[in-house]
Amino acid sequence: MTVPFDPLVPRPIDRPSEVPAVLTAEALASLDEAKIFAAPADPADWPAWRENLRVWREDARRRHGYTGAAYERPAGAWAATCYAVAQVWLWDELLYSFATGEFTPERFLADARTRFGGLDAVVLWHAYPVIGLDDRNQWDFYRDVPGLTALITALHEAGLHVFVDYNPWDIGTRRAGDDRAELAALVADLGVDGVFLDTLRKAEPEFVARLEAARPGLVLEGESKLAVERIEDHAASWAQFFADSPVPGVLRSHWYERRHMQHHVRRWHRDHSEELHSAWLNGVGVMVWEVVFGVWVGWSPRDAATLRRMVTIQRAASELLLRGSWTPLAELPSVSPGVYASSWELDGVTLWTLVNRGETGCHGPLPGIDLLDGVPARGIGAALEFTEEPLWLPELRDALAGTRHDPDARFPHRLATRVVPQRTQGVPEVDAVVVPAGPYVLTVRYRARETGMYQGAPYVDEWKPLPPRLHDARTLQREGELVTPVAVAATEVTNAQFAEFVAATGYRASKPPGRADAPVTCVDLDDARAYCAWRGGRLPTEDEWQLAGESGGLRRGEPAVWNWTESEHSDGRTRFVMLKGGSDYRAEGSEWYVEGGRHAPDYSVKLLLPGLGLARSATVGFRCAWDLPEVTA
Repeated sequence: MTVPFDPLVPRPIDRPSEVPAVLTAEALASLDEAKIFAAPADPADWPAWRENLRVWREDARRRHGYTGAAYERPAGAWAATCYAVAQVWLWDELLYSFATGEFTPERFLADARTRFGGLDAVVLWHAYPVIGLDDRNQWDFYRDVPGLTALITALHEAGLHVFVDYNPWDIGTRRAGDDRAELAALVADLGVDGVFLDTLRKAEPEFVARLEAARPGLVLEGESKLAVERIEDHAASWAQFFADSPVPGVLRSHWYERRHMQHHVRRWHRDHSEELHSAWLNGVGVMVWEVVFGVWVGWSPRDAATLRRMVTIQRAASELLLRGSWTPLAELPSVSPGVYASSWELDGVTLWTLVNRGETGCHGPLPGIDLLDGVPARGIGAALEFTEEPLWLPELRDALAGTRHDPDARFPHRLATRVVPQRTQGVPEVDAVVVPAGPYVLTVRYRARETGMYQGAPYVDEWKPLPPRLHDARTLQREGELVTPVAVAATEVTNAQFAEFVAATGYRASKPPGRADAPVTCVDLDDARAYCAWRGGRLPTEDEWQLAGESGGLRRGEPAVWNWTESEHSDGRTRFVMLKGGSDYRAEGSEWYVEGGRHAPDYSVKLLLPGLGLARSATVGFRCAWDLPEVTA
């Protein structure tokens, strides 16, 4: 009998692996496939469990001929202490100002310092989920960005390392060189420090060698579980959707090689305490991802405060975490139920990292110095024992003085607000479809993507969105009322009409020449708005466009292109707009592309808005609309 898929429950592949009491050769090899080694519930079993983990590590290193040479590269050593990394959309409104058309790294970094204790690295996410709208490839979405190199320089000067994103599934857009050559050239030209391997667990050895030659010390971070044999040449991995055991377990890749950095992340979860607990007990990092492909999934004050306290100690005590003798599930003399610890000992100094999975705070005696004033409910604790005070302790105490546990675990909601169009005074001078005033109810069809639609995350607290929940056909209902009749142009603005506007106004446009009677393209929202205002009109909203289209009066130009609509929204971090109509262009070969093809008037695509001209597309044009007095209608 097939068990129904429950997206709120970890899949078998995500769950921790039990460690057999008897380690046969077969059992040892099977543990290579673990994400997390599950911990026994009975503390009496912990010593034998730890010994079996040690035996597995020695056996696996022998079987795979492990050398650790990749971790000796000076240029890539930073990855071992990269405890906080943020996944950030290049056009996140903390990082980019649509008002001034400039990157604002200082604003983004100030927010990260205040809430999270600062970042060690960022992944600049660039193309998905916009790619596929036209034939621009993933390299174009980096190389066409004015000021990108200056942004990377500013991040470097602030002490951060920078990853770019590689999309191996991008096979249906404009072809140039092969991926190895393109990515190698990109990392060299931009001077970045790492590559995030989107949808890839690992790069093949020849690819690794090509990238290393282009940028010695380049750090590769794969998505999800990394094969044991590839820990040899991948300094980091993304611990996405790793479910832990009730008693916290051990991350397999980090246990195998302490210098291998893993970043815990559950992108759709609103409670990050379990990821934080696992990272704290394993001495690894966390991925902060508050805008998931345009959807706000911000961290609660509690989880942000926990991360701030974690990274403050991890950075100060990194030598202990990297070279100290690590004891997972170290026994404490007296602790509350639900409190677990790891210990890290080096040169007479022992750091205890503690987590509290319970709902009651623990303020019992801890070994040595209590660094964080107990272990609050769903929070972390830390203690330090030493025979001689470490040199870094006074500075750490000063840094911790400004941090406190915050019990507020509420989700910090954000709502996207619409840019309201201005009323128009002109009258249409072209053939138009009149949409009457009054209330309306519309059914909108769309494809479920990680962008969601108007409000809210599409996969709240889900572990791994999979078809049919991902990329399936869906509908939503929209209700509204038109105060006055609206005339929507029956045809799109043509190249000739837009050229007339440019000649009459001196408007600066970067539009390439095209057939005079073809729809004008390579215009962004501001370009389209400026033209419509010159004609005494405005862009139609997505609802007005659909109402006019469903009347049967809208005509499509050749080639067919998507239409801008006056549907710009912002939640303060992401801007988006709804496109209507569809286009003749279709990027083939991947489900991650924006859908192409011609569509009925009820179909919508949510497009995240990039800045600095990248919203201009060869497949997007527009038509105008006018508000009509009732008598004219």
